[in-house]
Amino acid sequence: MKVGLDFDNTIVSYDKVFYDVALEQSLIPNELQKSKLAVRDYLRQKDQNDVWTELQGYVYGKRMLDADIFPGFKSFLEFAKEYYINIIIVSHKTIHPYKGPKYNLHDSAREFISEILLQDGGHLIREENIFFELTQNSKALKIADESCDFFVDDLPEIFQLDNFPTKPTKILFDPEENHSELNYSGLIICKDWGMITQTIKDDSSRR
Repeated sequence: MKVGLDFDNTIVSYDKVFYDVALEQSLIPNELQKSKLAVRDYLRQKDQNDVWTELQGYVYGKRMLDADIFPGFKSFLEFAKEYYINIIIVSHKTIHPYKGPKYNLHDSAREFISEILLQDGGHLIREENIFFELTQNSKALKIADESCDFFVDDLPEIFQLDNFPTKPTKILFDPEENHSELNYSGLIICKDWGMITQTIKDDSSRR
């Protein structure tokens, strides 16, 4: 079995680092909710969308190692190893930010995977199983090329792309339960990595 995973906001949680960096730069009030979306919405309400765009580049580039892994993700990888499930990452990510310093976002993400996704000194995801695609359509094509049995993503629009392959079971990662109203064929909505693990485990036991 092969399971494909998105990277940003699926494996990696940016809530704390966006709040911390925005506070460091005096962009938000102290009492703002500690979440990426709260920071984004606050800056947009202040007509500071360009500031938000540059902040994203800084966080995804310079401050990537300050981001967190979602709870339960390492346990999912341990389950995958026990059940001989092949894990790949397929992410839609530009090489450089749209605005501000030209950090290499692919290199920053790979550094995060290399330094943070470790256990007993070993890498939990192999380098050759990591793919960063420049467009959503090329991401969908890579998922098809890799013949994934499952794909996990936080963006429902990825699953609705015309060229998204029919084979993978679609798992929408929705930790804040923003998409509970979605109901279309083949979509499974999970609010945490424990639910994702159980969903795939149940499928493995039927094979």
